[in-house]
Amino acid sequence: MARAAKHRRQLIETAMRLFREQGYASTGLQQILAESGAPKGSLYYYFPGGKEELGRAAIELAGDKILEMLRGVEKRHPADPIAFVRVYGKTMAGWMAESGFQSGCPVATTLLETVPASPEMTETGNRVVDAWVEVISRVFVAAGVRPREARTRGEQVLASMEGALLLARVRRSTRPILDVAKTIWS
Repeated sequence: MARAAKHRRQLIETAMRLFREQGYASTGLQQILAESGAPKGSLYYYFPGGKEELGRAAIELAGDKILEMLRGVEKRHPADPIAFVRVYGKTMAGWMAESGFQSGCPVATTLLETVPASPEMTETGNRVVDAWVEVISRVFVAAGVRPREARTRGEQVLASMEGALLLARVRRSTRPILDVAKTIWS
């Protein structure tokens, strides 16, 4: 990776982590610069729109990571919603435990603080969330559920999982995530 591209990536990854751990509003650009190790000038070179542009890039990166995970689970369980949701839950529970319950969903944490006040963040969030719901919905369609109902179920799974992540972080336990994953479509 070219040195300059490396700085861009470091800024995005650091912002994503800090937004997830401490929130968008509580994370300053100076902290992102310091923790990323990127030169000060690189921030506005890569993100002339400042924190909001960096925030959108962080949402997109986090969204892509979760989308990749969901697609992997879909490949293993393409027509089995129950197995899909259980593996999804186990993965999210593992990530939560690995962070010592310091990290929530990097997308949700940032969007809760910025949407709908920022039309750009709203648009980015919609695009990311729609991609996740699309994957989940495909599993239901493959299991014989009509597309409209499959989309509703996909949104229910996502909403349940996001709520479970909050409970897991507050309770410092993976149990809420695993319980949702085990019971939502049983």
